[in-house]
Amino acid sequence: MENKREYQICTRCVMDTTDPDIVFDENGVCNHCIGAIKGLEKIRIESEEERKKKINDIVNTIKESGKGKKYDCIIGLSGGVDSSYLAYVVVKRLGLRPLAVHLDNGWNSELAVKNIENIVKKLNIDLFTHVIDWEEFRDLQKAYLKASVLDLEVLSDNAIVVAIHNLLKKYNLKYFLIGFNMQAESIMPANWLYSPKYDSKNILSIYRKFGNKKRLKTYPLFNFLEYIRYRFFDNSRTINILDTVPYVKKQSIEILEKELGWKDYGGKHFESRITQFYQSHILPVKFNVDKRRAHLSSLIVSNQITRQQALKILNQKLYDPKKLEADIEYFCKKLELTRDEFTTIMNTLPVSHYKYASYNKLFDRLAKLKQKL
Repeated sequence: MENKREYQICTRCVMDTTDPDIVFDENGVCNHCIGAIKGLEKIRIESEEERKKKINDIVNTIKESGKGKKYDCIIGLSGGVDSSYLAYVVVKRLGLRPLAVHLDNGWNSELAVKNIENIVKKLNIDLFTHVIDWEEFRDLQKAYLKASVLDLEVLSDNAIVVAIHNLLKKYNLKYFLIGFNMQAESIMPANWLYSPKYDSKNILSIYRKFGNKKRLKTYPLFNFLEYIRYRFFDNSRTINILDTVPYVKKQSIEILEKELGWKDYGGKHFESRITQFYQSHILPVKFNVDKRRAHLSSLIVSNQITRQQALKILNQKLYDPKKLEADIEYFCKKLELTRDEFTTIMNTLPVSHYKYASYNKLFDRLAKLKQKL
């Protein structure tokens, strides 16, 4: 993933040529900015009256589908700001009856556990926690690290997608409300992740080559038919509720702190210790990817921060050197890696997920063939 282009940074946001596929116009504005602006324009609501009508229509449809059922929708709850604010909005402002779903992969921070407890208690909602056997998940993560692929978060993201899909079927529910929102997440280079993440063939291919090859009993996966149904024919509805309500991250955090006793983690997705370590050390050091650029650029485009503020944040070190050493030791000990093994992993050249068997690769090829025909 070495990038030999002459360095350039967008004149509007802070995305740069660490994304090898970035393109700039004659004014130095990047394709990510242009695409994000178009995306935000598509979801822009002209008036407060129009906003109320749109959200009322959504809420009434969800409530109607949930009549006679214990819940009318499902929400994911990681304890992060987006999912926590989603829970607050869904219950306090929209009056819905959600089942909150959390994935326990063995990496929750103590603060995340406390935040989730406060949210569930104060909003009086049910919580379903899908617990993955730690030995299984540890071996899966070690396999991904040894495979030298970029997206370690595939393992957690796939598990939550499959778990929620199974719960929608179990409770005969149609709607999954997610914390994703264009205001804060409009920019993310495609080559900074692997998508769709529920590619069980890719997961198992990597696991069988680098893992212990035991049968996975608690880690959820789609089979081939389920993959096709979910990707192309799924009848459930995913709704970005936070795109229909006023959502300014700073103000949302203040509401969560005041209303739910929520406490900040100091970084996006840092409610998970593995995500914090992965995004703050593994990604930037091994893959030359600093996701802060995408997160901050999204906030610039939605006018929540200035470019100057973002550049100031980027000038701050990703990791306190004193804390980094202790975190590496913790990471190695928890995953049962020697320091030499971790050093080898960090020094091994990155490879594409497509080096291993993949459902996504098959359908990408079919899509390209269809385009040619």
